[in-house]
Amino acid sequence: MFDNLTQRLGKVLTNLRGQGRLTEENIKETMREVRMALLEADVALPVVREFVDRVKQKAMGEEVMKSLTPGQTLIKIVNDELVQVMGEANESLDLTAQPPAVILMAGLQGSGKTTSVAKLSRWLQQQGKKKVSVVSCDVYRPAAIDQLQTLSKEVEANFIPSQGDEKPVKIAKRAMETAKRDFAEVLIVDTAGRLHVDGEMMEEIKQLHQVLDPVETLFVVDSMTGQDAANTAKAFNDALPLTGVILTKADGDARGGAALSIRQITGKPIKFIGVGEKTDALEPFHPDRIASRILGMGDVLTLVEEVSRKVDQDKAAKLAKKLQKGKGFDLEDFKEQMLQMSKMGGMSGLLDKLPGMGELPDHVKNQVDDKQVGRLIAIINSMTPHERAFPAVIKGSRKRRIAAGSGTQVQDVNKLLKQFTQMQKMMKKMKGGGMKKMMRGLGGRFPGGGMPGGGMPGGGGGFPF
Repeated sequence: MFDNLTQRLGKVLTNLRGQGRLTEENIKETMREVRMALLEADVALPVVREFVDRVKQKAMGEEVMKSLTPGQTLIKIVNDELVQVMGEANESLDLTAQPPAVILMAGLQGSGKTTSVAKLSRWLQQQGKKKVSVVSCDVYRPAAIDQLQTLSKEVEANFIPSQGDEKPVKIAKRAMETAKRDFAEVLIVDTAGRLHVDGEMMEEIKQLHQVLDPVETLFVVDSMTGQDAANTAKAFNDALPLTGVILTKADGDARGGAALSIRQITGKPIKFIGVGEKTDALEPFHPDRIASRILGMGDVLTLVEEVSRKVDQDKAAKLAKKLQKGKGFDLEDFKEQMLQMSKMGGMSGLLDKLPGMGELPDHVKNQVDDKQVGRLIAIINSMTPHERAFPAVIKGSRKRRIAAGSGTQVQDVNKLLKQFTQMQKMMKKMKGGGMKKMMRGLGGRFPGGGMPGGGMPGGGGGFPF
C-alpha cells in the first residue's frame, strides 16, 4: 500500500535533506511536488488543499527557517500533518454495553463486508478474548448466508442461522434473543449491500439500526476505489450514525487515497485495515504507523506485534536451542522458516513494514514473489526425511525425482539447494555471536540481493526471507 506515494514523497524529501537552508522558494517547490504526489494518490482535493496549506504555514515559521536541520524539521511537519489527517491515534471499538454488544456492518456490495465480519470475529476472540456470535441479514445475495456460515466455522465464531425468505428485521430480532441465550459478549450483524447507494437499502439498514441499537456501526469500504470510498462513506454517514470505518483490500491499493481522505471527509475514524484475503489479515489502523510507512520509515511496531502473534514461539525457541547446541540447520528447518514467513503475509508484507524499503530499486522489488515460496516448500515436501536431514545426498537421480514430484524443474531444485546452503552458513554464525553476527553475514544481500526465485546480481542466489 502507498507504494507510489512513498516513492514520490521519498524523492521530494530526499532533495530537501540536501538543502543547507530552507527558503520561501524551495518550500513552495516542495509543496507543489507534495500536492502532485497526493493528487496522484487519489486523495480528495479538499483534503489535499488543506494539508498543503497547513504544512506550508508551519514550514514558513521562524523555528523551521532558522533550524540547523531544516529538511528534517519539514519532514517532521509532513509526518505530523499526515497523522492529523488520518486521525491522530487508533480508535478502538467501544464494547461497553449490556451483552451482547452489537456491531452492525454496512457497505456496498463487493466491499468485503462478509469477509470483514469473519476477520473481526477472529480478532475479537484472539485479541479481546470475547465470545462472538455472527448473523447474516443479507437475504438478497445468493450464498451470502452460506459464505458467512463457512467463514464463521473457520474462525470458530458461533453462527446464528437465517433464511433467504425471511425479513432482515425479523432475523435481527431473533439473533439478539439467540445471542443472549448463548451468553455471547458480541453479536456481529452482516447486512445487504448494493452496487450503489439507494433509498431502499438505506431504509432497510435504518430499520435494522433501530431494532438492534448497535454500539458500533462500521462502514466497510474498498480502498481500491480511492477518494470515491470517502464519498460513499459520507453518503452512509448522512443516513446512519456511523462510529467508524474498516478499510479493505489495502494490500492491493498502491495509491492510498482512501486512507488519507476518509477521516477528513466523514469525520469518522478508520478503526481497522484489511491487508489480505485470509481471516487473520486485519490490523487496527494506527495513523502514526501508517504515516511512517508513507514516508518510507517503515512500521516496525506492527511488525513486532505480528511476529509475537503469528510466529510459533515454541518452534522458534526449539530452533534457537538446536543451533546453540551446534546441531545443523536442515531443510526441514528451512521449510518451517518459510511457512512462518507466509503466516506473516509473505515477503511483500514484511518489506512493506521495514524502514527504507520505499527507496529500493524497482528491479529488486519485482523479485519479491511469494508464489515462489510455495514452490520451494513443494520441492522440500517431495524429499524424503533422510534427504531433508542430509541434503548432501541429493544428487542427479534424486534431483530428477524431487523435481518430478513437486512439478518443478531440476534447475529449481538446484536453486533451492544453493539458497539453503547460504542460509545454513548464516545460521552457523548465530551460534557464535547471536543475531548481530547473522545480520552482518547477510551484508548487502538482504533485501537488495535477491528474493525467492530471484538472485543476486552476480548470480549468487537469494533468500526466502
